[in-house]
Amino acid sequence: MASALRRLFRPGRADDLVPDLVIRPDGKPGTAGPEGEAGRPTVSVRALPRHTGDQMTPAHRDRAEPGALGLVLARSTRLLGAEPFFMEFIAGMEESLVARDMSVLLHVVPTYEEEIAAYRRWTEGGLVDAVVVVNLTEGDRRPAVLRELGLPAVLVGTWRDDPGLPTVRTDDRGPVRDAMARLAELGHRVIARVAGPRSLLHTQARTAAQQEECREAGIEAVVVDGDYTAESGARLTAELLKRNPRPTAILYDNDVMAVAGLATAKDLGLEVPADLSLIAWDDSTLCRLASPPLTTMTVDVHRYGVLVAEAALDHIDGRPAAERWSATAHFVQRGTTGPAPA
Repeated sequence: MASALRRLFRPGRADDLVPDLVIRPDGKPGTAGPEGEAGRPTVSVRALPRHTGDQMTPAHRDRAEPGALGLVLARSTRLLGAEPFFMEFIAGMEESLVARDMSVLLHVVPTYEEEIAAYRRWTEGGLVDAVVVVNLTEGDRRPAVLRELGLPAVLVGTWRDDPGLPTVRTDDRGPVRDAMARLAELGHRVIARVAGPRSLLHTQARTAAQQEECREAGIEAVVVDGDYTAESGARLTAELLKRNPRPTAILYDNDVMAVAGLATAKDLGLEVPADLSLIAWDDSTLCRLASPPLTTMTVDVHRYGVLVAEAALDHIDGRPAAERWSATAHFVQRGTTGPAPA
């Protein structure tokens, strides 16, 4: 990642450069000597141009330079390291960008407000040619801000109305209805879901689909709000299994929560799938290596990233932005789903 970052900055005059920025082992910023501080390891960002007040948009950039597609994730860095989804997604984006000598510039922040602040800095510095916006929310301000900034953007995921920007959409409703129907056919009458954050539009779409399918089938739907972490997956699974009547099947909105839920069920003495059926959304190595291997709603995340980068390149090049859809998640039977217990 460091080499990719170095490619993004213009080598300005010596007096326009900020000294090497260092994060020392004590966590404080400083400047680096030739070997860091007393030979201790340092992390530096070199040759960053100072802000001169002149806005350098992608259109003003020297096109002989490598470009960048920006991705800001408002989430915990700890979660990013544990969840395989975004690493696969970024790898797909890089596959499309490599022929253009472009890279993904990834920035992780804790809040959406700081994400918007990053977009403003990137626009002022001309650091990216376009950005990819994920995890769309109710009343999301980001599309309007990006239009105001004139920063090319592609919206990814579920969106209810025309956002006025290119999109790569996902079908979050159909796969949930499919999962509920399959579990109902297996005799499950109380089906729970450990969802992602309620503010996310794709979480809302999945919840509506679950409730509709269960209502039509005459079975009970239970939804609890998680945050995609293993901790929430374990805690919420334990809470669900204390309910009366307890669910006999649980769908998780990501693989990390599902793997944690499987471990919790085992710790509580339940056999999977004899006593409890589990399904994970997003397939990954985590799911395939679990014991038993997790049944999943699977989508080609790498291909998803390829489609998003293609949409961004069309937008950068001024080509008409055709609406794209990611492949729909599909059911993959493994070892964690079976008939409801008698």
